[in-house]
Amino acid sequence: VVDDGSANRDVVAPVHQIYASDPRFSFILLANNVGKRKAQIAAIRSSSGDLVLNVDSNTILADDVVTKLVLKMHDPGIGAAMGQLIASNRNQTWLTRLTDMEYWLACNEERAAQARFGAVMCCRGPCAMYRRSALSLLLDQYEAQFFRGKPSDFGEDRHLTILMLKAGFRTEYVPDAIAATVVPHSLRPYLRQQLRWARSTFRDTFLAMRLLPELDGYLTLDVVGQNLGPLLLAISSLAALAQLLIDGSIPWWTGLTIAVMTMVRCSVAALRARELRFIGFSLHTPINIFLLLPLKAYALCTLSNRDWLSR
Repeated sequence: VVDDGSANRDVVAPVHQIYASDPRFSFILLANNVGKRKAQIAAIRSSSGDLVLNVDSNTILADDVVTKLVLKMHDPGIGAAMGQLIASNRNQTWLTRLTDMEYWLACNEERAAQARFGAVMCCRGPCAMYRRSALSLLLDQYEAQFFRGKPSDFGEDRHLTILMLKAGFRTEYVPDAIAATVVPHSLRPYLRQQLRWARSTFRDTFLAMRLLPELDGYLTLDVVGQNLGPLLLAISSLAALAQLLIDGSIPWWTGLTIAVMTMVRCSVAALRARELRFIGFSLHTPINIFLLLPLKAYALCTLSNRDWLSR
């Protein structure tokens, strides 16, 4: 248990005492608040097991998750593996329903495809298992990540995964290892989360692009497509907006193309998941165009900002 420089040590000390004699627990009391990444590194360096499981505080694991991840990690060439993420509060609001579908698509399309090449590009923090011997080779690089001369202390899951791949380890996805995590239920915290993730993605894309020539050609297409797709969508949207301002009309083919692509994607997901609710993911398209694309543009212009935006 890592106490990351809590200011109320006198209050939590009795809790530490309760578990002090329990051999399953050990406490690391950091003198100052150093942030999630350095606290995580302190725990890893104090660990002794062959495998390290990372779980976010808002995540509940299914009973068999550890067993299934350990089975995948039997291959010594695998440095990390992640489970499938679902939204534990899926039925709370319309946004949590969309986010749950977004997680399904990210796990069972994107990660599943990357796993066929042993190169999942981001083992997500809520449920990821790492080989400690691999971590020991990478911790100094992981701790010393800088961006424009400043420490980079968020997006730790993506960066650590890319370091694993760069070191020659494979990264995997285990679809039947289910982890339920709490997702934002309203737009403001959702957009703050997406802004932090966008900055992290942009920062580590440059590192990933240098790594891609050593991996399969599909992964190059995958990473380029993930970054080029939103750019093309943004250009199409801006062109339509410009025409609307100039002559008061929107080219019908722009809206039709976006609508057709949206319905094809949602229909394929509905067929693969055998759940009609994925047709409703089409509502994510206007959110993407009118909220997430401007947010990603802002993220690109403010890459040096280190705020976690969660407090």
